[in-house]
Amino acid sequence: MTITAKANPDLATIVEKVNTGERLTLEDGLALYASEDLLTIAQLANQVNRQKNGDRVYFIQNMYINPTNVCEAKCAFCGFRRDPGEEGAYTMSPEEVLAYVRERMTENIREFHIVGGHNHTVPFDYYVDTIAILKQHYPDVTIKAYTAAEIQFFAKISGLSVEDVLKTLIDAGLDTLPGGGAEILSERYRAKMSPDKASTDEWLEVHRIAHSLGLKTHATMLYGSIETYEERLMHMIRLRELQDETGGFMVFIPLAIQPRSVNAGIKRRTSAMDDLKTIAISRLMLDNFPHIKSYWINIGTQLTQLSMHYGASDIHGTLVEERISHAVGALTQTSLTRDELIWLIKGAHRVPVERDTFYNVVKVYD
Repeated sequence: MTITAKANPDLATIVEKVNTGERLTLEDGLALYASEDLLTIAQLANQVNRQKNGDRVYFIQNMYINPTNVCEAKCAFCGFRRDPGEEGAYTMSPEEVLAYVRERMTENIREFHIVGGHNHTVPFDYYVDTIAILKQHYPDVTIKAYTAAEIQFFAKISGLSVEDVLKTLIDAGLDTLPGGGAEILSERYRAKMSPDKASTDEWLEVHRIAHSLGLKTHATMLYGSIETYEERLMHMIRLRELQDETGGFMVFIPLAIQPRSVNAGIKRRTSAMDDLKTIAISRLMLDNFPHIKSYWINIGTQLTQLSMHYGASDIHGTLVEERISHAVGALTQTSLTRDELIWLIKGAHRVPVERDTFYNVVKVYD
């Protein structure tokens, strides 16, 4: 079905571009954010997504693992990090990580998603050994570990190049990088919100090198704080440009920022309108990304279900136990079952597809 612009002449140029497959510009993105015509924006994003993915919506059975919350960085949005020796600080040994996994493991988990603090009190070998022990005991489970910001941090503490850090981790069992640490790829934003972490260029370079080494990776955007709409769109455009160069990204995940307290009022949270519009605009701007993921941990299950009509083709996974978003203000469950994910997708009149990390089909639930 081709969308027309009769309902809203202000979006006529964008509608024509989408219908003809022409790439949207920064100015087009700003016009979409300025528009109140959420229905047309949804229809456009849905059209693009269905051209790429049909009626299929993907999910994975995965487990989150956060080996340490000790972190030298002090990001303004984080409630997870702790200083060494602070109450609540922890660092699990590789053997403790293995024990943690064994207690929670099921036969259907296909991915370990591993992120944590930039813990400067342990050597780089600690991070290598954490991957290696899991790969040794669970060789068939994909290891998605360490954000680009963490990789940059490992290079700093080890004295190795980013490429050598990645090669060492790959030899230990690393299969892919998660998309975190991107926040907003703007130096104005990073100077205020995450001054101790990788710069825009450093984050992009880690993924560029990872792609050159054969890794397929993920990309995120943490929106809803001090960034402007232009900065959000430039973030997407920078990712789009790197994707043009390498083709190494599998999915883009817009992450709604969480307040520092679960008791924070609704004015401290992103709005449903902003969440849905951002997912849809992501789908329209990132024309070379196969998938846009709706992250139910941050926006809730109801909006996640609705987002399948706003361009989302993935609703993430089971998680087992999510800690980082819930350490701040996330109000959602810490996990969902496979049956619950299937129910959400079928309720949106879409076809649930269980996948592995690389979007290979495990099972279609017609």
